[in-house]
Parts: sequence; structure tokens; C-alpha cells
Amino acid sequence: MDAHSRFAPRLPGPAINPIVDNSDEPQPSLSDLHDFEPKLEFDDTELLAPSPLEKDVMVGDFVLADDPELEPEEDVNPLEDDFEDQLREQSENFQAPRNKCDFLGTDKQGRHIFGIYASRFPEKSQLEGFVRDIIKDIEPFVENDYILVYFHQGLKEDNKPSTQLLWNSYKELDRNFRKNLKTLYVVHPTWIIRVIWNCFSPFISDKFRKKLVYISSLDELRQALGLNKLKLPDNICDLDDKLNPSRKPSTPPPSSSSSSSINASRQQQHKMATTHQFGVPLKFIVVNSPCLNSIPPIVRKCVDSLSITGVIDTEGIFRRSGNHSEIMALKERVNRGEDVDLKSVNVHVIAGLLKSFLRDLAEPLLTFELYEDVTRFLDWPKEERSRNVTQLIREKLPEENYELFKYIVEFLVRVMDCEDLNKMTSSNLAIVFGPNFLWSRSTSTSLEEIAPINAFVDFVLQNHKDIYLIDVNQRTVSVD
Repeated sequence: MDAHSRFAPRLPGPAINPIVDNSDEPQPSLSDLHDFEPKLEFDDTELLAPSPLEKDVMVGDFVLADDPELEPEEDVNPLEDDFEDQLREQSENFQAPRNKCDFLGTDKQGRHIFGIYASRFPEKSQLEGFVRDIIKDIEPFVENDYILVYFHQGLKEDNKPSTQLLWNSYKELDRNFRKNLKTLYVVHPTWIIRVIWNCFSPFISDKFRKKLVYISSLDELRQALGLNKLKLPDNICDLDDKLNPSRKPSTPPPSSSSSSSINASRQQQHKMATTHQFGVPLKFIVVNSPCLNSIPPIVRKCVDSLSITGVIDTEGIFRRSGNHSEIMALKERVNRGEDVDLKSVNVHVIAGLLKSFLRDLAEPLLTFELYEDVTRFLDWPKEERSRNVTQLIREKLPEENYELFKYIVEFLVRVMDCEDLNKMTSSNLAIVFGPNFLWSRSTSTSLEEIAPINAFVDFVLQNHKDIYLIDVNQRTVSVD
């Protein structure tokens, strides 16, 4: 008898005992013992089976039928004919692009955001390879805290993942995928997802339940992620317009958009206090703040605080998210011109404050002008990369951008020197700082574009001595 037939009711793992005795000891959770976290189940055919509370057996994160080899009955599935019609209508003529998931940017706490689209799911026979490709795409990023956004639009009868597929995929994931996932946003959820979730909720840990967030509109998603711009497929935007018809347009009429944008930008600069260091152009800080060699005061404070022995060697420095409310409070104090003391502030909050400074700049530190050049980095012949990178940084960056980029790179090199303790290699640091050094002016950065950006930063970190030939303290910068 093979293993499958002997253990047909459930896969290896502790059985769930519905009987709770009168012991005062707290009952251990499945999540605590095995670090299991549930996955969403989309195959509605299992709703016709007996309730999982009565007959099915909970295995890890999923509910499996009592006898998977039994022939299904001929009962008609009442959900078959009208399965999420409004979603299917939007995707009938939609051709799935080659990329399986998108990099949507970083959220308010600097965490990477990845978008997965049901409309891109292939037919069931190809789903297993599709899921493996997604895992491979985002695997380099999951050593850091990250966010997943699942867009439910476009799920059809012939591309719904089965429970067994999700279970097998889950078993292939290493611990970082589950542990470092901070939030799973489900956009445009339909009643079928909510029904399945409610059926399985008695078996799901509180830890994972808090990670799932339903999002009913793209405006709500932008607010949750802290992204003003969110480049998404047209079919998802069309569905959002249909589901939220009363939503006010987020952009002015085309005829006046350009002039309105320019006027708004000028008005904002007039209203900004000269003490602002977050959310303003770097040149503005250099002109209005006491910057030594073009280094903003708050950046120097963060670097000095993080360079201390016992702090710089903190495991996971820059990989863990600091407390968002603390970071926001410090940013407000800095912008008011207060002298903040970081001595007693948590290391991850300070690290988050530094990342937030870079992300909030009105223009990325490596500038919009360099975006196309940097995203072609991997296309350059290896023997030309050092010369090209040096030319970009030394000749095309504004002087204040050059000095600040050099200053931060030198600090990150010191972080790399402690990689035995903090586990931050050049590639890890590039993954964290790449999206904070450079982003597109008009669109979200795709996974195809983020790879050369990160490779560019990694190259700079590994070859900083060859690139930077002039000491920062020997350069004279005018702030007039």
C-alpha cells in the first residue's frame, strides 16, 4: 500500500482536535507549531462537498476531501453557469502578457510590492509551471518584508487553481515567503472568495488572518500602499470604473492638466517651509539647510546613528520594516525644523527613516534623466560597464546628487563589511535601495526594469573604489 492510500484523509501533520479540555494551559496553534499560513482557495467546486467542519480534514493550510479518489457525483453546480460573470466579461478578449507578475513599487514603509493577476492565469494544465515561475521571479526579494496584491478580476472556470495545486506550491516555498509577507491585498473580491474564506476561517491562524485585506477600489489600494501612481492593466481599471461609477476623476481634463500641474508645483514650493527635508527636491534642502558637502542633516544623523558598533551589525538591518507611526512622527518633527535625537530610537526605525528620505525626494537621487541608461545596464558588455557606470555617475549626475549618492554608497559599503553579522550582502542592499535610488517618471517599474536597476546598484557597491576617484571632502560645492 503506497503512502497516499494509507493517509488519504490528510497529509502528514498534527490532527485538529475539536475537543478542548479544561486545562488552564493555552491551546497551541497550528501556525505556531509549524509556521503554516493559509492560502486562498479559488476552486468553488469544493463548496458542494460536505462541510469541512463535518467531513473534510484540515491539512496545514488547506481542506482536502475525505477521499480524493471517489468519482464526483453528477450534481449540477449551481455556481457553474454564472461564476463571477462580471469578472469574466472584462477578460474574455484580454491577451495575457508574457510577464506573470509585476513589481508595483515600494509602499509607505519601503516594502516591495508585487502584483499577481487572475486574468493572467493560464489554463489548469499549465498552472503548476505558472506558479513556479512567479515564485522564481520574486524569490530574490522575499528575504525582505514584502507585500502581495492579488487582482481577482479575470478568474474563469478553466483557470481556477485547485486545492491540491496550492498545497503542492505551498510546500515548495521556503520560510521567508511566509514569514516576510506582511500584507496580502485582495482587490475586487467577489462573494465566492468571502464564502470560502469564512468556511476555512475556523482553521486559520490569527497571525495570517490579520495579513489579508480586502480592497474594493483602486483608490483605496493607492491609499493603502501610499502610491499616487499605480500602473495597472486596462481591464482592471475598466472593472474598477464599472464597480465604482460615482468615483470622482483623479486627474484634471487633458486640456488643462499640464498647466495645472506646473502651477500646483510652484504653489507647493512657495508654501514649503525652508526647514523641510522630506518630500522636497534635494537642491531645495542644500540651499535652505546647513548641509556639509551637500549631505542633508537628517541623512547624516541617520548614517551616524546606524554606523555605531552594535547597530551596523544588526541582523536584518534595512530588511525589516520600522514602526510606521514612529517614522512619520520623526519626519514631521524634522520638517518643522526640530532637532531630533536618534540615540534611543529603534534601529529599524532609523533605517526606515533613511529609506523614506530617499523615496520621498521630489526626483530620485539618480534622477529621471538616468532612468533609461540604468535600465539598460545588463545589456552593456561586461568590459564596458565600469566605464559606463563611472561616466553616468561622475558626468551626468548633478553635483549635489553625486555627493549624496557617494556618501550613502560609502556607508552601505561599511554595512557590507559586517555582512557576517548583519547578513547584508551587496545584492541584498541593492534589492533594498535600488527602487529608492531610481524610479520612472511616468509609470510603475516592472520586474524587467527593476532587475537592471538593482544590478547597477550592486555593481556600484562592489566597484566603488574604481568609480569614485575623488574624495567627497575635497570637492567644493556651491549652495548659492
